[in-house]
Amino acid sequence: MCDYSLHHVATRPAQIEDKLVTTKFSNSITRGFAAVGEPHVAVCLLPGTEIAFDENVECEPSFGVGIFASKKIGQHLARFRQINMHNPVTHHDALEFPDGQVVLLSRLCEGQRATVLQLPAAASAEAAKERATPEVCEPSLLS
Repeated sequence: MCDYSLHHVATRPAQIEDKLVTTKFSNSITRGFAAVGEPHVAVCLLPGTEIAFDENVECEPSFGVGIFASKKIGQHLARFRQINMHNPVTHHDALEFPDGQVVLLSRLCEGQRATVLQLPAAASAEAAKERATPEVCEPSLLS
């Protein structure tokens, strides 16, 4: 849900219509999403979450060296996914674009804004179930 390198950052789950911004977190070695107005809280996305960027997405060059210009992906829509899960000490959080490109969140340029369009179906169904059926504790069943 949130990359391993964000374990020392406050987090919360994404919600539909969240306004996000790509952020370099001060307590971390990586970038991720923060909600607009909450720069110190990482917003964690579930695999399958769909987001729309305000502008064409840009990321750092593959080598991450400042002498190369940022790469324009040429896409506005993306689906969150996790990659390289077999390797516990690498970044896993990534975006998959409609043209098949996959880009790690840690490579996104800072300051890009996006909106959460849709959560994965399983997460949406679970949230709806929790809202519809609050937990009831019957005293007669506790003894």
